[in-house]
Amino acid sequence: MALLTFDDLAPGQEYTAGPITVTREAMVAFARDYDPQPFHLDEAAARDTFVGTLIGSGWQTAAFGMRLLAEALISRSTSMGSPGIDALRWIRPVLPGDQLSAVVRVEEVRASASKPDRGFARLSMTLTNASGDRVMTQAFAVMFARAGAVPQPRAVTTDVEVTPLPEAEEARDFPFLAEAEIGNVRDLGAHRFGADSIVGFAKEYDPQVFHLDPVTARATHFGGLCASGWQTAAVWMKRLHATFARDVAFTARSGPVPQLGPSPGFKDMRWLRPVYAGDTISYASQLTDRRASASRPGWGIATHHNTAKNQRGEPVFEFTGSVFWQWERPR
Repeated sequence: MALLTFDDLAPGQEYTAGPITVTREAMVAFARDYDPQPFHLDEAAARDTFVGTLIGSGWQTAAFGMRLLAEALISRSTSMGSPGIDALRWIRPVLPGDQLSAVVRVEEVRASASKPDRGFARLSMTLTNASGDRVMTQAFAVMFARAGAVPQPRAVTTDVEVTPLPEAEEARDFPFLAEAEIGNVRDLGAHRFGADSIVGFAKEYDPQVFHLDPVTARATHFGGLCASGWQTAAVWMKRLHATFARDVAFTARSGPVPQLGPSPGFKDMRWLRPVYAGDTISYASQLTDRRASASRPGWGIATHHNTAKNQRGEPVFEFTGSVFWQWERPR
């Protein structure tokens, strides 16, 4: 079957995929690797949290969305990857045993003004459970090669020498949101992306050839094996929680520790450069705004801008997110 190209896409087209079942085992395994919050790990621990029950990580839900997107469209097309996500909303928690399905709609298409071998499609995706309830929506773009085009591989610079990971910053006091300093930047430390990890994540969530096989990847426009953008994002969460755990332990020695809740979503996620096998990526997060929650007394919503750069100091990733955060100290 011929692959769908940019020229085959038109506004109004819809593609469907699913269902896939989210098992408790897969949910907990992902949380252990990337998002070890109590409400993603254990039913008993979840009862005392903001959520009150075991739910899947939103980042895993987004990764399952990628798997369904691949089934619906990407794996039978000339996809060249996505430059980013305009907006994503987690509407309803994913529970153990939920069955997820996707509808992907083409909203707009435009040819590239600078590279005649490709074009961009603006897409929307809705994930639903078996009851038809929406669990996630996403607005994003994907780049596709045009009919007859063979995009040339880029030259890839890889670091042969493996240097030690940068030392993490010392632990800090973790404040309640009402006391948190707007503009504060927190270094989240670094992560080295190995080829085995990249391929393992891709097999589970993002089976595109430039994430799956080093030899095949060299012939694509990326020029080498690179990580799924969703793995880059999930590792941001991993580094956030590693830093959070140190800060919580430091704070607990002198007073109460605020809780964090789930995130309602994010916007303006940009994958600025590929993350190649062997790259060391350093992450940081800046608190940019806060407000008390109108719907959950005692809680607030924090807005944070997040960035990542590779070992050469080149930006590779950014997005603006939000999260529920305990507002003030118990009285």
